Amino acid sequence: MTYPVPAKQVETLYEIKKSKFIACAGFANSRESAMALLDSVKQQYPDARHHCWAYVFGNPNSPISAAMADDGEPSGTAGKPILNVLQHKDIGDIMIIVTRYFGGIKLGAGGLVRAYSAAAQQAIDALEVRQEIKLEPLRIDIDFKHEQFVRHLVEQAQGNIANCNYGSSVKIDVELPLNALEDFKKQMAPIAFSVLAQKK
Repeated sequence: MTYPVPAKQVETLYEIKKSKFIACAGFANSRESAMALLDSVKQQYPDARHHCWAYVFGNPNSPISAAMADDGEPSGTAGKPILNVLQHKDIGDIMIIVTRYFGGIKLGAGGLVRAYSAAAQQAIDALEVRQEIKLEPLRIDIDFKHEQFVRHLVEQAQGNIANCNYGSSVKIDVELPLNALEDFKKQMAPIAFSVLAQKK
């Protein structure tokens, strides 16, 4: 259930016939986060004529969503080659933006396709990845005396504690990797008042 995602943002420069192609690759797992990344690149290079991009969200083997934009370049010469590079890499939750500064020499449609592909590929080659683990949310209702034990189990399973509410008992919202769920539920069975799957 894990898949590689960008660990941090990278930026590379590809030059051909005086045209500069600045590629930025980074983590994005929603349209909002992708557009925020695009905005930050546009602010960095406000005088560039084109900011072409593509993204793939979710597991690269079965993406939730993929999109691209030519941003004023001839149709199919920018966004599609960037997306093609992404679709041949085993990396999910990724956005690549290629910013172009025109150097005065026309590259032609074929030249643009090759240049945008090369720029995207260069960014991918420079990218560090980390494993993204899909976490499932659970709400556990327990006695105070078991709180530390539950915290310890969640940490061991490489999960997160999202929230904790104290009342007559302790209600803890946890997020756990899928492969740790069954074991965790078994350990909770004798001590928890309830263990409920949460909606994301």
